[in-house]
Amino acid sequence: MGNLLKVLTREIENYPHFFLDFENAQPTEGEREVWNQVNSVLQDSENILFGLHSYKGAGQEIRDAIQNPNDLMLQERAWNLVCPLVIKLKKFYSFSLRLEEALKSLLVSLTCPPLTPTQHLEREQALAKQFAEILHFTLRFDELKMRIPAIQNDFSYYRRTISRNRINNMNLDIENEVNNEMANRMSLFYAEATPMLKTLSNATTNFVTENKTLPLENTTDCLSTMASVCKVMLETPEYSSRFSSEDTLLFCMRVMVGVIILYDYVHPNGAFNKSSKIDVRHTCAHTCVFKVLNLGCTSEHGSGFRCSSGVPVLTFFQKLYIFLIIILHEVLCLNLIILAPESLTCSCASSRSSVNYVQL
Repeated sequence: MGNLLKVLTREIENYPHFFLDFENAQPTEGEREVWNQVNSVLQDSENILFGLHSYKGAGQEIRDAIQNPNDLMLQERAWNLVCPLVIKLKKFYSFSLRLEEALKSLLVSLTCPPLTPTQHLEREQALAKQFAEILHFTLRFDELKMRIPAIQNDFSYYRRTISRNRINNMNLDIENEVNNEMANRMSLFYAEATPMLKTLSNATTNFVTENKTLPLENTTDCLSTMASVCKVMLETPEYSSRFSSEDTLLFCMRVMVGVIILYDYVHPNGAFNKSSKIDVRHTCAHTCVFKVLNLGCTSEHGSGFRCSSGVPVLTFFQKLYIFLIIILHEVLCLNLIILAPESLTCSCASSRSSVNYVQL
């Protein structure tokens, strides 16, 4: 265990004998209760992603209804299309609440004394895997949501129509499903660029606030250790070769990005402070981008990096979030060179530092 901590702080050259099995980790008897609770939530995650991916919206019908306010047929057509979509949006929002509770359960298990967060992650790998799966789902959900502007358009039309009908003293059955209070909360949720990530960030912050007897370091160390272990596994052929699927490497990178962002929310000094326990410069700039390119990724116009199997790696928001802060940070006053595909050739500079994208 001592060697693991030394490796994570780069005090010795050997890599740790700590492989987080994201593919095959199974719960022990001690993990079983929490694992079952979280698993009941994660079982629905793929259906949620499929539902979001298939979300088409009612843009044209809404435009027709707005342009022809006296045409009752067009009004009814738009309303009948929007109502099922709002029910679907409520389902996504409700799932975020379930995911929030699942995350808190995992944080309780992975940060409680007397074990250190590192010991928890090594010994309770099934729970660590579920924690990673929540982060992976979150980034995938938010990536899809950002590509569907129809979500907010549909919901705005729904709220305007509901308000107008209240003025006219009309009772609508859908208000039994989505009342005014629920609509307000859903509106705040979907107003976020990355609503699921915001939910997890708030949940983690609230967990720290509510558990005043638990040292803050227990939570932040859990996140920083997870990021460091992911980085070590990605950089070490001995470990990365043990994954049976290339997609698991992409999964590992997504998890690493997710825990860094959570760490940045929770830690008072953030992840990009010089005293941070996460090597942000090398973890994000080197591993996330360089490893993606080494996996044989190709670019797809307007959608960021994708591997040859079509699985999204980093969303535009995540890359922008990470790299802009890195550029502005004093640690990166020197030029940072990152290799990128020809079609992504561009440059971005600040007064003190720059990131240059050059042809591979």
